[in-house]
Parts: sequence; C-alpha cells; structure tokens
Amino acid sequence: MRKHTSSPIDAVRRLFPHCVTEAKGKDGQIQPAIDFDLLRQELSQHLIEGPTERYQLNWPGKRQAILDANQPIRKAFFPQPQESLNFEAAKNLFIEGDNLDALKLLQEIYLGRIKAIYIDPPYNT
Repeated sequence: MRKHTSSPIDAVRRLFPHCVTEAKGKDGQIQPAIDFDLLRQELSQHLIEGPTERYQLNWPGKRQAILDANQPIRKAFFPQPQESLNFEAAKNLFIEGDNLDALKLLQEIYLGRIKAIYIDPPYNT
C-alpha cells in the first residue's frame, strides 16, 4: 500500500495557489496556511457574503502588533522648552522616542487635531 505524504495544504496549493498564504505556527516559525475566505469564494458559483473586497497589507506578526497597539500606555510627553525654538508660539512638535509609544500618546492627547506625521523608520520594531 502506498503511503500518502501530501498534506491538505499541498492539495489546496495545487488547485488554488492564491488561497495559500503564510502564518506563524505555535512554534513561532513561518508555515503555509490556507486563506479560507478566498478558498470559500473560489469554491462558490456566486459571490459569497462576508468580508468586502479590500486592499490588504498583511505580514507575519500583524495580529500581535494590533494587540500591542491597543495595550494601555503608562508614559507621558515631557516638553523641552530650552531645546526648542520659539516653544510657546510653535505649531509643530518634535517627538523623540519609541514610535508606537509616541503614536499612542498623540492619539490620546491630539485626536482629530493632527494634520501630518512623519515617522523616521523603522516603525514598530
């Protein structure tokens, strides 16, 4: 009797290659995974109700990054008037520190009042 060595993910990859993506496993290693929303749509004869079409930016660790971004912060801004030019009249802020912490503080303090943010990469490392 011949032993079956192909995994279900390999079978899906042969038939629907764009429905296979990558995800972190329990051991933290990147491994193949199935995008079940895409697969369900491929197997259907009509449009499946569910997540609407959208552009996506995905990466391994995205879910953890979302969890980290939603954690409460126990930090604060400390203005440095002596290092600033025209501190009292300035309409701009220069913030030095961890990008994620700074963005969380800005969201709490300046929500709806910020026109632009420049983040010097790398972000969220």
